[in-house]
Amino acid sequence: MKTAEEYLESLRSLQIKVYMFGELIENVVDHPIIRPSINAVARTYELAHEPEHEELMSAVSSISGKQINRFTHLHQGVEDLIKKIKMQRLLGQETATCFQRCVGFDAFNAVDIVTYEMDEALGTNYHQKFRKYLRGVQEEDLMVDGAMTDPKGNRSLRPSQQVDPDLYLRVVEKREDGIVVKGAKAHQTGALASHEILVMPTIAMDVGEEDYAVCFAVPSNSEGIIYVYGRQPSDTRKLEGGSIDVGNCQYGGHETLIIFENVFVPWERVFMCGEQQFSGNLVERFAGYHRQSYGGCKAGLGDVLIGATAQVAEYNGTQRASHVRDKIIEMIHLNETLYACGIACSSQGNATASGTYLIDLLLANVCKQNVTRYPYEIARLAEDIAGGLMVTLPSEKDFQHPEAGKYLRKYLQGVDGVPTENRARILRLIENITMGLAAVGYRTESMHGAGSPQAQRIMISRQSDLEAKKNLARRIAGIS
Repeated sequence: MKTAEEYLESLRSLQIKVYMFGELIENVVDHPIIRPSINAVARTYELAHEPEHEELMSAVSSISGKQINRFTHLHQGVEDLIKKIKMQRLLGQETATCFQRCVGFDAFNAVDIVTYEMDEALGTNYHQKFRKYLRGVQEEDLMVDGAMTDPKGNRSLRPSQQVDPDLYLRVVEKREDGIVVKGAKAHQTGALASHEILVMPTIAMDVGEEDYAVCFAVPSNSEGIIYVYGRQPSDTRKLEGGSIDVGNCQYGGHETLIIFENVFVPWERVFMCGEQQFSGNLVERFAGYHRQSYGGCKAGLGDVLIGATAQVAEYNGTQRASHVRDKIIEMIHLNETLYACGIACSSQGNATASGTYLIDLLLANVCKQNVTRYPYEIARLAEDIAGGLMVTLPSEKDFQHPEAGKYLRKYLQGVDGVPTENRARILRLIENITMGLAAVGYRTESMHGAGSPQAQRIMISRQSDLEAKKNLARRIAGIS
């Protein structure tokens, strides 16, 4: 398993092509806007070497029998599924942001299951190729970006109906030695912190859309791949120096648009190519795993927000007010409900034909449906308790000014004995999580990550077996 230092050094050698604010970025690893997100990924490597976290952060590979980072593991039982949620909550607590490694993790398990099913049904050899690829990922302890979301263009039209056919990633050429693909993947969490990109179709493809039913892996620095960095609220605060105004002093997350401009993929790295009848299975399995993930990471991030809210109440001198205590209890209740859903869908998991365990898909979608709501209420209560100073606080440079600073420290102090700077730091952290940089990985990601709320409702409808429930009612009512 890589150390954090080895991970950082491995990124320096990639030389990927990245645009930000209209400029080509030369040094991605040390760029002040990007580095906090890389720090968050580095924490996944660092914790794996700490004895107290070894059980959660590492596993024994079912492929090689070696000790590996859990983020590269195939789930071998219900215990693995539960440990995943516990690991994600731990990392949410440790980083208070998106630690970005879950998407690739969930993609590994989904692709493993579906390639096995394809081989069984069609006589292909995708599963063997994928297992060989994953063994390399495990042995090198690589960070892999799972890439599913296409730009989609006009959402009322199918991929094959778009005016511009590249709005869904597709195969544009098949060669003796591999395929050439063109298109883009949007909202790609942790892409600049990744060694590899594992691409999957974004929806179930129809007959006639075989070119869009493609799954493959490529190095993140492959020729023809271009990254464009996505803006975040208050992102340029990272360029100002200091540590108060950014809220989270060390960690962050990021998303990019990844452009595939005629990228070549050798056949040994292709895991689906035209088998459109299996594309929906892959989307469904991946979405299920990723919706499970939110019961862990969002609960961990929620723990930090709840702690910050309780702390600011003490700094404000309001911690004994009954309504403040009740609001914090409600925040805890909602946060633990998210975690309970993550544990529940994990505990009801079952083995698939490939040997890899899959969560209960209905409960995983219920988990994510709750995540589209509860973090918003938790954030609202945090903002309520924090007070208006959270959004009217002067800048860190004003606090450091010889004249303005003394007045700020005097008039923005809370309870006696607590430095005004401490109060400012906690307020900025709450701002960061609820509406600033980390809000991308908490509020908005809670809504749209792993699919929009309607996507979960569709799956809940499919998985709930309403006819069986009607049959129960008829039997109890005495209707034959």
